[in-house]
Amino acid sequence: MVDSSSYGLLQYIKKLSDEEFQRFKELLQKEPEKFKLKPLSWTKIKNTSKEDLVMQLYTHYPRQVWDMVLNLFLQVNRKDLSTMAQIERRDKQNKYKEFMKNLFQYIWTSETNTYMPDRSYNIIIDRQYKSLLDIFDSESDPATAVVLGTRGKGKTVFLRKAMLDWASGVLLQNRFQYVFFFSVFSLNNTTELSLAELISSKLPECSETLDDILSNPKRILFVLDGFDYLKFDLELRTNLCNDWRERLPTQNVLSSLLQKIMLPECSLLLELGESSCSKIIPLLQNPREIIMSGLSEQSIYFYCVSFFKIQLGVEVFKDLKKNEPLFTLCSNPSMLWMICSSLMWGHYSREEVISSSESTSAIHTIFIMSAFKSIFGLGSSKYKRFKLKTLCTLAVEGMWKQVYVFDSEDLRRNKISESDKTVWLKMKFLQIQGNNIMFYHSTLQWYFATMFYFLKQDKDTYHPVIGSLPQLLGEIYAHKQNQWTHAQTFFFGIATKRVIALLKPCFGNISFKTVRQEIIRYLKSLSQPECNEKLVHPKKLFFCLIENQEERFVSQVMNLFEEITVDISDSDDLGAAEYSLLRASKLKNLHLHIQKKVFSEIHDPEYGSLENFKLDQKCSFMTNFGDGSLFCTFLQIPQLKYLNLYGTDLSNDVVEMLCSALKCSTCGVEELLLGKCDISSEACGIIATFLINSKVKHLSLVENPLKNKGVMFLCKMLKDPSCVLESLMLSYCCLTFIACGHLYEALLSNKHLSLLDLGSNFLEDIGVNLLCEALKYPNCTLKELWLDMCELSSDCCEDLALALITCNTLKSLNLDWNALHHSGLVMLCEALNHKKCKLNML
Repeated sequence: MVDSSSYGLLQYIKKLSDEEFQRFKELLQKEPEKFKLKPLSWTKIKNTSKEDLVMQLYTHYPRQVWDMVLNLFLQVNRKDLSTMAQIERRDKQNKYKEFMKNLFQYIWTSETNTYMPDRSYNIIIDRQYKSLLDIFDSESDPATAVVLGTRGKGKTVFLRKAMLDWASGVLLQNRFQYVFFFSVFSLNNTTELSLAELISSKLPECSETLDDILSNPKRILFVLDGFDYLKFDLELRTNLCNDWRERLPTQNVLSSLLQKIMLPECSLLLELGESSCSKIIPLLQNPREIIMSGLSEQSIYFYCVSFFKIQLGVEVFKDLKKNEPLFTLCSNPSMLWMICSSLMWGHYSREEVISSSESTSAIHTIFIMSAFKSIFGLGSSKYKRFKLKTLCTLAVEGMWKQVYVFDSEDLRRNKISESDKTVWLKMKFLQIQGNNIMFYHSTLQWYFATMFYFLKQDKDTYHPVIGSLPQLLGEIYAHKQNQWTHAQTFFFGIATKRVIALLKPCFGNISFKTVRQEIIRYLKSLSQPECNEKLVHPKKLFFCLIENQEERFVSQVMNLFEEITVDISDSDDLGAAEYSLLRASKLKNLHLHIQKKVFSEIHDPEYGSLENFKLDQKCSFMTNFGDGSLFCTFLQIPQLKYLNLYGTDLSNDVVEMLCSALKCSTCGVEELLLGKCDISSEACGIIATFLINSKVKHLSLVENPLKNKGVMFLCKMLKDPSCVLESLMLSYCCLTFIACGHLYEALLSNKHLSLLDLGSNFLEDIGVNLLCEALKYPNCTLKELWLDMCELSSDCCEDLALALITCNTLKSLNLDWNALHHSGLVMLCEALNHKKCKLNML
């Protein structure tokens, strides 16, 4: 029996006469060779029926079947069938386009509010549109594009516009016959499906069959949106499948599609947010980026004059531009929408609603308050608080369950009636998506979910799905990225006097003390040595503290930590770290990992002055230090005693900036670790010159190609009376016995050096003999000498033994990994037995 999906082709094959059909089969033997495919054997098709032949064609040539059949129709002089089939297929494709056009026109006008004419929006996205056209310019090669940007930058809006323009016949017409748009988070409650079922859910009744649609995957584009909200793990490398008909766990189907195991010739256009980007991009083949960078000044102007009447819009734009902190927030489309909505309400109610400097939490609060006042007016605070709480419960339940699309049962369970739903839709807290409901913007769900914990009371009914505040804090601060990552700032932002004061007129007294106490209690537990969980991402905390900005609370939080390790990936991270670390008066150990690109974002060497830092002990930098300008900032912290740059590539110019900072009177660094920094002999000379009058007592230059010339410069420093160096580490520095000659002279005059590490250098016996001569000198201060892996033999042991007897200071000697043999050991043991030998460790 012929599968229904093959019926489209069969209806044309049936129109062939018996004679035409026989000729058709004969020609079919050679047709696959044109596509470099193996032909069907004559025995299989000689006596086959029309139904069976169609099944065989779809089985063996699913992607070429229509091209083959249309060619064969012409060869059997049935051009009419070829023309009819092409026209009907085109009609069905156009009906799908028309269906999608109507659907996305509705979505664009009803669910996607840009608050500006399309021509203005087209100007705003012109650069991204050109990138889209450039990526998919090839007629045949499959491509993958990812739309990137932070929350609220308009990624989903951009994809909806692209889908609408394709369906309207103005975008990528010659490239794709079918474009399928899926919000992947709508599949969160679907445990199993096939790609066939997923595609079929988007097709109108009059569409082509799936076999026909997927017979040319090069002309198909999948647009996938909402990965940040998807609860499935797609980082799968096993159990993937290439059969689009097979039912599998949802994550297997999606991952097979992303990794081009299933339909490898199709193209992909994905929306990826901050949470999903690092997880999804490694799965993709050669993805190309489209960056949504936020609104420009011109775009904000277009938005304002479109949202308000032109004259009022111009005035609003000018006022916003005067307020730099607020204008910065306006680059985010969702924030600009909230700000303009609040200003619109304030204009008509003649109230000043937004002050000069508002946090993200305050902007959300003002927007919500404006909406409540416009609908509920002077109603009782108890009633409005009850209504708010139902919305908060829906939001927080969804966050814990990782659900972002709600049905009528979800609303009913959380005491939201149909009339309530109508009100929330009018207030733009919720929006319709198909037959379901979503929050109008993801940040609103985060805000309401957070507000739940401020409204929660002990007498409230227990909700098994909703976790406690300590559990939630654990999800945020002790784990990796999850659905709560972007909601965290609201806990700190709402827990402020400003936001609580904004909420009071509408909802009565709301206390933030309990939330603050829980935050302090939880973070304090993370700072304890015995705690298994640690603060995984301090940057999250830093941005939360900027959102709060109440000095006493910020200092109370930062004083919980004596040690912090933080990664700095851009100038915003650096600013957040500066703000928070300046208030960490009990911090002792700071480890900074700074990405190279940060330095290209910072042009002012004075950026981030940290002269008020209260750092007691040490700072590790494991990074590339750009042009070295940050040394001028961090090395002026008088409490900074320890600096570790191991593994950092330092050019001669950067070394010079480092040394210049070290020489400043305010610099208190005593331990300087520059191992594996690619320091040359010349750079070593710079270090030696600058350290003469510095406070550095411990210097490590291990694993650098200093060579003998570099040691010569260091020895000049050691001979200077102002040098206070006590330990010098030079293992793996490409040294020979010549370096020992320079060190011999330095050890005769230096008064402070007590530890010298020369391990893993080709010193040989002659080099050690020179060092032994220095050890015999009465004024030599050396206490520890490390000579492991220095190519030594028993021939040097006689001089070493004599040095052990005559040197009054040497306490430790390392001769590991040298071929001293039995005879050498005998000589050393005789020295150890001598009453004048002071050695404690060999």
